[in-house]
Amino acid sequence: MTDTSLTTRLEDLVAAEREALLAGDFERIAELMDEKESLTQDLQTADEFTVTEIAPLRDGLRRNQELFDQALAGIRNVASRLGDLNRIRKSMDTYDAYGRRMTIDAPHMNKLERRA
Repeated sequence: MTDTSLTTRLEDLVAAEREALLAGDFERIAELMDEKESLTQDLQTADEFTVTEIAPLRDGLRRNQELFDQALAGIRNVASRLGDLNRIRKSMDTYDAYGRRMTIDAPHMNKLERRA
């Protein structure tokens, strides 16, 4: 049986990670990664877990992984959308009355850049 304080720390970490994921607090998630690494080191020297100890942790980690995946998918969608908007600013593809593809280029705007 494992040290109960290690089990408690792991449960607290999983709960804190979930709260940070739900809040979109990426700085907190980065901080928790350091703690996760430390706990991983402690796990290597700990006794074996029993099934009843590891089941809630496994379930919590699985839920958190799903939240991570959804957060990454959301970030990818935003990046894709921003790329689409940037492309539209430069030119837009459309079709004429005969179904042929046309590209309409946006007017080029000269910008003056001032450097200090």
